[in-house]
Amino acid sequence: MTSGDDRTEQHRTEQHRGPVLLRGDQIKSGTTDQRLLDSRGPSDWVHTDPWRVLRIQSEFVEGFGLLAELPAAVSVFGSARTAREHPDYAAGVSLGAALAKAGFAVITGGGPGAMEAVNRGASEAGGVSVGLGIELPFEQKLNDWVDLGVNFRYFFARKTMFVKYAQAFVIMPGGFGTLDEMFEALTLVQTHKVTRFPVILYGTRYWRGLVDWIRDSVLAEGKVGEPDLELLSVTDDVDEIVARIVASAETRSDQAAAENRALAEGSRTNSHDGQ
Repeated sequence: MTSGDDRTEQHRTEQHRGPVLLRGDQIKSGTTDQRLLDSRGPSDWVHTDPWRVLRIQSEFVEGFGLLAELPAAVSVFGSARTAREHPDYAAGVSLGAALAKAGFAVITGGGPGAMEAVNRGASEAGGVSVGLGIELPFEQKLNDWVDLGVNFRYFFARKTMFVKYAQAFVIMPGGFGTLDEMFEALTLVQTHKVTRFPVILYGTRYWRGLVDWIRDSVLAEGKVGEPDLELLSVTDDVDEIVARIVASAETRSDQAAAENRALAEGSRTNSHDGQ
């Protein structure tokens, strides 16, 4: 058993690596600069967690830099497996075109299927067509109708971009990835992590079972509240989707203008009171 004095003696030797303090058996030979400049060493260091932090940071910087000047945008999700001859593909093309004509950029996952359809519609209509890809073992490249695209290694960085730059979410028929994005959007709106914006499901027949389950099981057992059901809507009409998004954008614009007027009035009042 090591005595207190022996332990104190053992820990007198220290090594500092930036803000990190190392003692005892944790001390490594060499310095950070030496390891950086020594090209003869192993390459495993690129897979360590500290290096991943820099990669993660770079993905946020890349995404923010790419999308910072994007016009008002709508994120659209849907299955990569939607065939071009499927009616949902045609609906995606129509949706992308309608959003572009209404002045919105479209943001998709940049893949094939429903994502390609929306990008295609927006691009062919002269709109801004954005694709945010993800590195997967079986993933495809960004589709040919993405005019502004970036690939991500990390899902959470990519998800941030979908939410930060969108004024609405439209959910086309899709699988687990689509469901993930839909429920994350609903959770962020429900918990007020983001300003409330429309979450619209396209395809009443496809989504009917899920909506019924949410109402008849999740709501019935008290896992969500009645107002939570109002966070999403379902339709088969592309024009209705665009109209709802436009109305929501106008409401938010009016609210922002009212808040700015109130702030300006408060500033003038405080200025007069101080005189």
